Amino acid sequence: MASTDTVERKPAVIHDENSLKGELTPPQQGHELVEFDKKSEKKLVRRIDYRLLPILGAMYSIALIDRVNISAARISGMDRDLQLYIGDRYTICLVVFFPGYMVLEMPSNLVLRKVGTANWLAFITFAWGTVMLGQGFVKNYHALAVCRALLGAFEAGFFPGCAYLIQCWYVRLAWFYLTSVFVGGFSSILAYGLIQMEGLSGIRGWQWIFIIEGLLTIVVALGAWFLIVDFPDKAHKTGLLTEHEASFVAQRIEKDRGDAIPDALTWSTFKTHLMDLKLWAFALMFMGTTMPAYALAYFAPVIVYSMGYSIGVTHLLSAPPVIFAVIVSLIVSRLSDKFKVRAPAITFQCLICIVGLMMTAYCEGNVARYWGLFFGFAGCQGNIPTILAYQSNNIRMQSKRAVGSAMQIGFGAIGGIMGSTVFRQKDAPRYVTGLWVTAGLQLWILLLLACTTTYFMKMNKKVDKGTLVKPLEGQPGFKFTL
Repeated sequence: MASTDTVERKPAVIHDENSLKGELTPPQQGHELVEFDKKSEKKLVRRIDYRLLPILGAMYSIALIDRVNISAARISGMDRDLQLYIGDRYTICLVVFFPGYMVLEMPSNLVLRKVGTANWLAFITFAWGTVMLGQGFVKNYHALAVCRALLGAFEAGFFPGCAYLIQCWYVRLAWFYLTSVFVGGFSSILAYGLIQMEGLSGIRGWQWIFIIEGLLTIVVALGAWFLIVDFPDKAHKTGLLTEHEASFVAQRIEKDRGDAIPDALTWSTFKTHLMDLKLWAFALMFMGTTMPAYALAYFAPVIVYSMGYSIGVTHLLSAPPVIFAVIVSLIVSRLSDKFKVRAPAITFQCLICIVGLMMTAYCEGNVARYWGLFFGFAGCQGNIPTILAYQSNNIRMQSKRAVGSAMQIGFGAIGGIMGSTVFRQKDAPRYVTGLWVTAGLQLWILLLLACTTTYFMKMNKKVDKGTLVKPLEGQPGFKFTL
């Protein structure tokens, strides 16, 4: 951006220990502020959005597809070829994805800053793409389970890394996530197209799903290495921003929430952050909404197929509920941002999820049961970015964001394990037990939400009265977002 777009041209780079390392810090008291007029600020923010969101969104879309395409492959012949219908084989192949996914998230966020976002995120994407490609050549369910375990281990760092990076840039996380879900919603249609390659080169249609999507992941990973941007304090070194623009971005973040300067994540600060009960509440809420998200992703095609539709029609009918969920979630997200509240949005989406689950469980006609999937998807998928934003709005310090995002995604993996196991084969085709467990977790979210809202309101009143001994989150004037 040319300097003529700004009111003040002089960069406010503060030469402290961070700037000596090549990292920019925001202006402090006594230093000259960097100013942009509203038009220039809007252009700068839009440029950051366009550079950051498309590539991360494309990569996460592929991650979502690679994670759940096993359900499409199952109804396309894999269930019979690998004898997944025997006992709990399918459930085992789902569950083994999550242990590595859960354990490796925190270490991945620690590595992210050290090796660089482009290097790390592109590497792990390439790695899981290779595993996905290999998954197309497995001959038994044991090999499939091993591939799924490796897939979870390599995918572990991607979403928490993206959440950490995006929150540091202060870009709307909901747009990143829901755009990815929207694209991922067409995975069933893509799978339907790929199974038309049945028999080509002697390879089954379900195998082509893994092979082609694995190759696509590898190609995107190679391109991503050139496109992914680093953290705001390092962006001027990559050419994304000038030092002047980078200083303004840091100043903008510092003014809003006071954590533009990266703080070190030491063992001491790690233990301190773990003592904050808010992080545990946010993580448990996230577990409650990822459970139905995974469960519906893995079992919605099976439920639709059990209604008597053909494989082709089942693939086609699996996409509309996801697309509907994205539209509803974007509307709720926009209203939540406009009115600067999170709890009402979370409450609304929990309730429509419960309604949808009960429709699918107890309605008699296929149309009503199918519409239940629309509301079920809308509630749980919409609450994923909303609960992430709820945490992001109510904590400070980059080290705490790294710990908090990893905790949330880690508990999300627990939700994935639950979603993989409560929908038991013996409960098919209605899976009433699984649907009730899922609904119960929505009530669990509402209970936690009532606790955090009550606490936040109480502390905000103390801020208004000036009776706090210490400022909230160590930032004078900070108030919790309800």
